[in-house]
Amino acid sequence: MERILVINPGSTSTKIAVFDDKAQVMAATIRHPLEELKGYTWVMDQFEYRMKHINQTLEEKNIDKSTLTCVMARGGLLPPVPSGAFIVNQEMMDYFYAAKVNVHISNLACVLADAIARPLGIPAMVYDPVAVDELLPVARVTGMPDAPKVSRGHVLNSRAMARKCAEEMGIPFEEGTFIVDHIGGGCSTWLIHKGKCIDCYSDDDAGFAPERCGKIQAMELAMLCYSGKYTKDEMSRYIRGKSGFAALLGTSDAMEVEKNYLAGDEKTRLAVEAMGIGHAKGIADLASVVNGKVDQIIITGGLAYFKGLMDIIREHVEWIAPMRLMPGEREMEALALGGLRVLRGEEEAHEFHINKNSFLRETPKKG
Repeated sequence: MERILVINPGSTSTKIAVFDDKAQVMAATIRHPLEELKGYTWVMDQFEYRMKHINQTLEEKNIDKSTLTCVMARGGLLPPVPSGAFIVNQEMMDYFYAAKVNVHISNLACVLADAIARPLGIPAMVYDPVAVDELLPVARVTGMPDAPKVSRGHVLNSRAMARKCAEEMGIPFEEGTFIVDHIGGGCSTWLIHKGKCIDCYSDDDAGFAPERCGKIQAMELAMLCYSGKYTKDEMSRYIRGKSGFAALLGTSDAMEVEKNYLAGDEKTRLAVEAMGIGHAKGIADLASVVNGKVDQIIITGGLAYFKGLMDIIREHVEWIAPMRLMPGEREMEALALGGLRVLRGEEEAHEFHINKNSFLRETPKKG
């Protein structure tokens, strides 16, 4: 039996869980009050603070660290990498300590995992980090060479749901084709073909979400940016945080939106219909990449519980393939099962090396 500890730090919390093979035997969410975090100007400085709370929680939950056989961590903002598992090594940790841009609390996860795993002589790994980039070359090309498409989004949860769906359909994951639309506070839609994330829409170019703008006509957005109405920071927060349902309906609370939708509020009905059709368009766009040959369309994330919204999407996409709802996020399980496959020899983990050209993408130069 493998006993796997999973560590997933968020901005004001750290989620941890322990799995015995596929069975979760412990889970805890450690809350970090803002007043305790405000003294840290850099996420990597939180190492000792977060480590102390993880150790305390494991002790409180009667988890003996000596019984662990692996530690899995949420993948941070690495350079573009293939999907799958990466062994935590010194080069990965050094990369995060040297990072001055793309700084996110998930960068700390591998360091926390290594601190537990290394003294025990067991592996520490990350799995499907947010930097997974397997886009087809043609998917990167836009009409503006200095603004190519970027691969980003909820790849960990999306690939895990596609894999789970393949298993339940009785087909090999590496042979199936799935479109996974994750709709939460943000959103991303993935075309997963033969196990690889070959195309995607995310946040700014997918259908809109409770707090994201979705597809916006480029010239209209450019005019708004230079209108003098918004600063750069204000526009960034508008695009990702204050648009979508938040701007259209005055709330990003999906339960409140659903309540008003069921009550027959016309403004809400129009916004929900627009969101649903917008996501259906994104799914249909990605289906065209594989000539419509899709095994399953999967909707995941918190809004997959919103029946009215799901009915709208289903009506507009099931001519492509059956649509399946897999609500919520299962990141902890996805991390644990990824590690388990490596430990069982079903997958081979990558070694992270910053100078490997296969792990890096060149950014087109201006001019």
